[in-house]
Parts: sequence; structure tokens; C-alpha cells
Amino acid sequence: MTSQEAPKSSPPAQTQEDVEGIDVPRVSAWLAAQLPDLQLPLRFELVAGGRSNLTYVVRDAAGRQLALRRPPLGHVLPTAHDMAREHRILSALKGSAVPVPTPLALCQDPAVNGSPFYVMAFVEGYVLRDAESAVRWLPEAARHRAGLRLAEVLAELHAIDVDAVGLGDLGRREGYVERQLRRWITQFRQSEVPGESLPAVVEEVHERLAARVPEQRATAIVHGDYRLDNAILGPDGEVRAVLDWEICTLGDPRADLGLLMVYWAEPGEPPALVGVSPTTAPGFPSRQELLARYAATSGTEPEDLPYFMAFGYWKLACILQGVHARYAAGAAAGDRSNVSSLGPAVGHLAERALEVLKRP
Repeated sequence: MTSQEAPKSSPPAQTQEDVEGIDVPRVSAWLAAQLPDLQLPLRFELVAGGRSNLTYVVRDAAGRQLALRRPPLGHVLPTAHDMAREHRILSALKGSAVPVPTPLALCQDPAVNGSPFYVMAFVEGYVLRDAESAVRWLPEAARHRAGLRLAEVLAELHAIDVDAVGLGDLGRREGYVERQLRRWITQFRQSEVPGESLPAVVEEVHERLAARVPEQRATAIVHGDYRLDNAILGPDGEVRAVLDWEICTLGDPRADLGLLMVYWAEPGEPPALVGVSPTTAPGFPSRQELLARYAATSGTEPEDLPYFMAFGYWKLACILQGVHARYAAGAAAGDRSNVSSLGPAVGHLAERALEVLKRP
């Protein structure tokens, strides 16, 4: 989604023929029909960093850029990777206090590319996936601003009137955590890898979480994977767009905040995901500063955050098991870095969830 992550070389004049996950002739023809101002031929490049839905930079012959999203290759679990749903959410949030890329067109005909996809406006900026890129692209003051703005934007998301933006039926409003526990344990159990045993600790954490679900006191739009590297930043640290809305639904806003704390590794701490540790760079605010800014913006003091941090670690473990199963089955498109670490990371994340739950 960013100029920094897009390919650097100038595209050749001839038509591109072979891109993993894209039927170039058919997708090009469909896009040209939907967006008549595009100039053929089109070039497609898979953006690094995605392990679930895949994002491609699309360039036309005049240099215009778009972004295309499609589901991962290979086996896709039920209810996951719904392109129409993600497109709908972006359309509803356009013009709100939460910055999102502008959706441009949705294709639900599998004859075009084998699965649905949509295209959206290309947003210039930075996606920070590690501390090195954070230091290279943003000065310390901008890093600090980026963290605080991320907390403010999350509070602004949770303040949106779901009925006013047309998302009142996006999901059930009550029982969010209970539904999430059922969903992710089911998908975890369906993501076995031949020759490997599923980590038993994931089941243990599930039992503990299910036995002590906090009362849900508010309902909001829940992003579901809210973190720094799912945002495009400007050079001043402003949040230009929030990305990856594929598991967004209605539910308990504390789940987003707890997961943000899971991802927000402070200097000297191991990251929740191998290779994803931008917040360990100097200048980023601490977790406590983020919580304070969220509370000041939202006007609420979130309760039961240790529970929601444990829930975040556990959910992330379940998601990674699904990614691990897809790679093991040969679905290779997406971020291939640290693939060998996926299996061990599942158990490690669940162990961290268990540690949080056992704290007095």
C-alpha cells in the first residue's frame, strides 16, 4: 500500500503475464471496464508483509496506482476473507473520523480471478513493520506522534454510531467474546498440519478464557487486528489510513485495546510476532501513554485489560495456526519471511496468554 513497499523498477511496456494470485488479462479487462480512465496495460505486484488477505499494487501505463485485495491462495476457512464485507466497511467509514483508503470497485464474479476481490485508492506513506524501518523513515518526534494518533484513532473508531454509518447489522452486538472464543477455537481445530500436533496449551487457555468472560458494557465497531503496521503513516506521524478490516465486526471495544497492547512491544521486550517490532524503536510512547491517550479521547477508563490482553495473545495464536496450515498446504503467496517460526509461535503466544491469566 505504500510507495516504500512497492517495486522500485520501472515496468516494461509489454503486458504482464504471470502474477501469483492474479489472472492479469481478465482482471485488467474488468478493471478497465469499471474504471474507464485507467490506461492499459496494467502491472500487478504483490506487497510484502501480508499473511492473510493479499494486497497488490496496480499501476497503469500512465503511472496511476491503485491497491487490489483478494483472499489468500489455497484453503480458506468458512466466514474468513470476505471481500464484500471488507469493501462494505471501507465504504461506510469513508468520510468518518477514521481514515481509510477509498474503495473504488468490488468484483464478486469468480470467473474473473477465481475469487472475489476489490480495488481501492492507493495511499502514499509508510507502513512500519520493524524498528529499522521506523528509524529510517520517521524522526523520533513523528514516532511519538504516530503512537498517540493510533490510540486517538482507535478511540474515534469506537465512538462511531454504527447505525448512522450503516453498519448496525454488521454483527450481533452482545456476547462478542463468547462468539469470538467459539469462532477461533473452531478454526484452530480445523487448521491441523499433517505430522504435527496442535499445541494443547491453546485449548487450556480457551477453557480459562471461557470461564471468566467480563461483562460487555459497550458495543462498538471492533477492527479485530488493530496495530501500528496495519496503518499507513505520513512523515509527520499522522495516521493516513487504517488497513486490513477483514475480521472487523461489532463487539466489545476492549478487545481492540487489549490486542494493541499485545502488539505494542516496548524497548527490550520480545515482539508478539517474529519480525514485527516497530514499536521497540526509540521515540514511541509507552503502553501506559497509549492507554492514557485512549482514555482521554474516549472519555472512558477501560477495565479488565489483562483479560483482553490474554484474549489477544490467544486469538493471535489461533490465527497463526491457520496461516501455518495454509503454508503447509502449499498456499505460498504472501509474506514468506519467518515461515519456519509460525508453528512454534502458536504455542509461544498461548503460553504468554496463560502467563497473563495466572497473574494475581
